[in-house]
Amino acid sequence: MTEPSEQATHTQQPLFTKGYTRYVLGVLTIVYVFNFVDRQILAILAQSIKTDLDLSDTQIGALSGVAFGIFYATLGIPIARLADKHSRVTIISVCLALWSAMTALSGQATNFVQLLIARIGVGVGEAGGSPPSHSLIADYFPTDARASALGIYALGIPVGILFGNLAGGWIDQFFGWRNAFLVVGIPGIALAILLKMTVKEPPRGYSEGRTPTVEQIPFSEVLKTMWGFKSFRHLSMGAATQAFVGYGAIAWMPSFLIRTHGMTTGEVGTALGLIIGIAGGIGTFFGGVLADRFGAKDVRYYMWIPAYGFLIAAPFSIAVYLFDSLYIALALYIMPALLSNLYTGPTFGMTQSLAPLAMRAAASALLLFIINIIGLVFGPTTVGVMSDVFQNTLGMTDVESLRIALMICTCIYFVSFINYFFASKHLKKDLETVQSMAAS
Repeated sequence: MTEPSEQATHTQQPLFTKGYTRYVLGVLTIVYVFNFVDRQILAILAQSIKTDLDLSDTQIGALSGVAFGIFYATLGIPIARLADKHSRVTIISVCLALWSAMTALSGQATNFVQLLIARIGVGVGEAGGSPPSHSLIADYFPTDARASALGIYALGIPVGILFGNLAGGWIDQFFGWRNAFLVVGIPGIALAILLKMTVKEPPRGYSEGRTPTVEQIPFSEVLKTMWGFKSFRHLSMGAATQAFVGYGAIAWMPSFLIRTHGMTTGEVGTALGLIIGIAGGIGTFFGGVLADRFGAKDVRYYMWIPAYGFLIAAPFSIAVYLFDSLYIALALYIMPALLSNLYTGPTFGMTQSLAPLAMRAAASALLLFIINIIGLVFGPTTVGVMSDVFQNTLGMTDVESLRIALMICTCIYFVSFINYFFASKHLKKDLETVQSMAAS
């Protein structure tokens, strides 16, 4: 593995106040909230769209998975390459405006193909959200606070799902699914303008007093460097298999509750929004905080905390689909919503710590590519295909077929545990390698 040399810098006066640094983190977190509102609102609207446009479970799964995920995952890498060389603030602003506009246009679709194209547009725009944001946060926050900062940023996931479910569910129930897309899409354009006008581009390596001596390096070198770390290999596969379960559940849980328990979209949106928003938010926040606190004593805690979170979450996740009682099922869902989100801050924080300065956005994009190809592309789609197969070949009802498909996919949590456990065995050595490379 090779790394471009990095030079130490000594800033006499801090360029940014602590208050402004927190403001930047807050704005980026709100952008991530919009990211997940626009991404996940399809889940709460899926049953209404399925009925209105006469779609199959496979088509609904493709809208959540293949249509969005392939473009989101693959375009994230070239956009991140731009972000490692050009203004990250500008890239995020343009991409935010694009995905917000395409979300609003989704409500104008009259058939599967039109909705497919709109969802592809959302995926293209959102590809430019996280990698540049991760790189910005890494430059605003030092190594010992990075997992916490990225954990706060990752609160955009549960908070976005909360608002997406609440807004989407109730707007759909009273005004229809088309208006739901419009209402959540338009405000993102105004946020893009605010971001561009108020967030400053920091010098690369600012938080560590270093600066890269080259502006950009080939992506082949990024891949060689990052994949050379055994800890990164395992944590990326652990995060990807978590995403397979997580995205599959998020995409199909509303339909499952509607089919199985007869809930309305408004009721589903409220229940899932509160559970995922609150429990998921707690897990996301404390995952980063606990990792930074205990990781100061033993760096392996950055991987142990996610690993055991998945191990404990797995049986609760499976049990959610087995109980006939709605209230028991929802109560059980609190545990996986909390525990499965412990991984976010430690995973993205450690990726930024392993990556050289000149490839941080690209390293984040590589991680997101692995996560989203396995998780976002195949998670929702696999559940939908399995559900249709069980109906057509075994004569199951759409309730039972979806139940079995979700239970089977949930078992992948055990693979996540194994990967994070093995990542912990190599992390200390890999970080020592990074430090020696930077010093040379």
